[in-house]
Amino acid sequence: MQSTFRTLALAAAFCAAGSASAASIEVRVQGVTAKGKVLVAVCDKTTFLKDCAYSGSAPAKAGETVVTVDGVPTGSWAVLSYQDENDNGKLDRNVLGIPKEPYAFSRDARGRFGPPSFEDAAFELRDEKAVTTIKLR
Repeated sequence: MQSTFRTLALAAAFCAAGSASAASIEVRVQGVTAKGKVLVAVCDKTTFLKDCAYSGSAPAKAGETVVTVDGVPTGSWAVLSYQDENDNGKLDRNVLGIPKEPYAFSRDARGRFGPPSFEDAAFELRDEKAVTTIKLR
């Protein structure tokens, strides 16, 4: 019985230590109009431009909208954001696939003929709380 208790206590200690390395990213999205909502995704290299594991959203506020994404482990990440002006749950694109709604990437990364690379948008998350500002275009 005492062995089981020690095992559970040790497991609890590991869980507590693991949660300490999770961070909160406050994304300040600028250039927002008062339509729809602002969506933010935090991606690692393997999920960049795909189905990112961490995300958040907030109602759009003219000027700047703040979206907080919690529980992100420390490491190398990139932030993607767009304003869903018509609140249809997707980034609308024209027939050529170019976004019709405002969007942005961390570090103001831009692609030449398409989206930027992960390396251009990536930053190191080291603290328990990080703040980044991106401007929609």
